[in-house]
Amino acid sequence: MSLPRKHQSLWLLIAMVLVGLNLRPALASVAPLLSAIRSGAHLSASAAGLLTTLPVLCLGLFAPFAPLLARRIGAEQTILLALGLLICGLLLRPFSGLGGLFIGTVMAGAAIGIGNVILPAIVKREFPQRLGAVTGLYTMSLSLGAAIAAGLSVPVQQLAGSDWRLGLAFWAVPAALAALVWLPQLAEHRALGNQARLGSLWRKPLAWQVMVYMGAQSSLSYCVFGWLPTILADRGMSALAAGFMMSLSVLMQLITALTGPWFATRGRDQRLAIVVVLGMTLAGLLGCVYAPIGQVWWWAVLLGLGQGGTFSIALTLIVLRAHDAQVAGELSGMAQGGGYTIAALGPLGVGLLHEWTGHWHAVAGLFVLLSALALAAGLGAGRNLQIRAGVD
Repeated sequence: MSLPRKHQSLWLLIAMVLVGLNLRPALASVAPLLSAIRSGAHLSASAAGLLTTLPVLCLGLFAPFAPLLARRIGAEQTILLALGLLICGLLLRPFSGLGGLFIGTVMAGAAIGIGNVILPAIVKREFPQRLGAVTGLYTMSLSLGAAIAAGLSVPVQQLAGSDWRLGLAFWAVPAALAALVWLPQLAEHRALGNQARLGSLWRKPLAWQVMVYMGAQSSLSYCVFGWLPTILADRGMSALAAGFMMSLSVLMQLITALTGPWFATRGRDQRLAIVVVLGMTLAGLLGCVYAPIGQVWWWAVLLGLGQGGTFSIALTLIVLRAHDAQVAGELSGMAQGGGYTIAALGPLGVGLLHEWTGHWHAVAGLFVLLSALALAAGLGAGRNLQIRAGVD
């Protein structure tokens, strides 16, 4: 199936948005259903913790394979393969017993890790003059997918007779729709870039700075996803209100997920934008920990605006620092592979610190340290430099 040339870019953009919408529900649908999953699957607390941590680890562990697949079978084919793997994982994990629950989770995490890497490279190749706008739209689709899954998984479960398995499996339906819309891209057979030898990115300080920024800001995000409702409930907020604050913060991310890349590409480089969004993120986190409980919603809004910007700018840095689409694919694999592996340690650190100390002061210190690490890396990654193929 091939489209007229004048419609290809628009159709690709629509398809990319639909793919982006499906790269977070597999992660975001678990937490709202976790109590029901634990009861129905007879999971221990440690097994439930593994179930929530495993997908984030898979994002990092499988990301480096994405550029290899793209070179072997093509970028468009790799995205379709990832969607197929995602659909299989989403259907396997609720209906195949305890083993299937974890195997399906690994499959879904692997698929998301691969898709995360390839889409920024396609943006670099297809929209080089509109990197900020297209990256913002794609990033907003990721945040919107997470917000929809977090909000609808429990209602879907209730409509399905309180069956948590259908609440999880439902998200295979939009993934299948995205795969169908993506099919016309297979006719294009476009390479990601020239096939010049890439010097090892692991020897390039700029690539390390992009990776550490990605990892540190993602670690803060997963700390929020995993622990913000618990922090607020421990401070005296009702469970319903704490969940609402989490939803409010995630919804606010949509604004800066869309506008963050535009803001970051207005100046000579991205350092000022990074300072602004990290400052908002840290202020929001500390406000949620220490501000009077009646004022927390202000800080939740600020936190969401900051985190939407930190993430969208992280993806923007991948495409801006890469000289061409091939380098963008390799850099995306390194930044997201190493970055999400780092990110998985943040929520674990929050849990350990709170268990050891019995309060949230040490956790607030961890937030400051992660923000400082992100800032140090971001000030390097935000410089107006590029990584080129074949240059060590």
